Amino acid sequence: MTRPRGMCLVFVMCAVVLLGYAVAAYQDPEPAKDHPSVPRFPGMLMSSGTSADFNGYEFQVSSDSATKRVEGRSWEFEYNLKEGARHPSALEIARNYAAQFTSRGGKVIYQASDAAVTTLMMPLGGGERWMHLQTNGDSIVMVIIETAAMVQKVEFSADEMAAQAAATGKIVLHGILFDTAKSDIKAESGPALDEVAAMLKSNAALKFRIDGHTDNVGAKAANLVLSKARAASVKAALVLRGVDAALLTTDGLGDTKPVADNATEDGRRQNRRVELVKQ
Repeated sequence: MTRPRGMCLVFVMCAVVLLGYAVAAYQDPEPAKDHPSVPRFPGMLMSSGTSADFNGYEFQVSSDSATKRVEGRSWEFEYNLKEGARHPSALEIARNYAAQFTSRGGKVIYQASDAAVTTLMMPLGGGERWMHLQTNGDSIVMVIIETAAMVQKVEFSADEMAAQAAATGKIVLHGILFDTAKSDIKAESGPALDEVAAMLKSNAALKFRIDGHTDNVGAKAANLVLSKARAASVKAALVLRGVDAALLTTDGLGDTKPVADNATEDGRRQNRRVELVKQ
C-alpha cells in the first residue's frame, strides 16, 4: 500500500527531531570530577582536570610577581563558558570564590587590578588550602593545593640500597618508623622493609649489622636500651620476610652518634634512624 506523501514527510520530520534530541542529550564525559569542596562557577564546562597526592605550585603573593611555593594534595582544572551561557566578568568570578574562602576564615593573598589573577588561602584542619584563580570571564584556570607532608612510600629501592652499601659500606634508613618511645614498627614501614629484604636476599653473600639510633630526647640510658630493641625489631621483621637470620646482627647506639642538630625537630628526625653496616 502506498502511503500518502504528507504522511511520509511527517515520519521524516519526527525522525529528524528525535535524532536532534539524541545528539543534544549526548555529551562527552568530563575529564575529572570537581574539587569536593570548591564548586565550579555556574555556566562553565570542564575542559581539563587532574589531581595528585603530592605536588607543588608557585602562588603569586604580590604585585611584584613574588611567589610562595606550597606543597601538598593538588588539583588543577580548566573551565570554559558554555555556549549561550551568561558572560560573567573576571571580577565577579574572583569575588565569588573570595567570598567562599573568607566565609571560612580565609583571605585574599593577592589580586591583580583587573582580577585576572587571584590567590586565595584558607585554614584547613591543621593545614591550609591555597587556590590560584586565573580568568577572563570566558575561561577559568584553577589550581588548588591542600598542604600536607609527603608520605614517604619507599625511601630507596633494593638496587639503590645495594649501590649505597657498595659505595659507603652502609645503608642509612629513615623510612623505618617506630611508635614513640617504643620498639614497635609502624605499619607504614612495610614498603621500606620489603625493599631491604629484597636487597638482602639478592646479595646473600653479604652480612650486615643493624644499628639503631635515637635523638637525644629522654635519658641516655633509656635511649640506648630503646635503640637496641628497635634494631632487634628490624631484624625480626626482615627474618619474617625470608632473610637468613645468620646474615644479621644487631646493636644500638642510642643518641651517641647524631648526624644533625638535636635542637631542631628536623635534626631530631634525621637522628632517629636505622643503619645497616656491612660486615
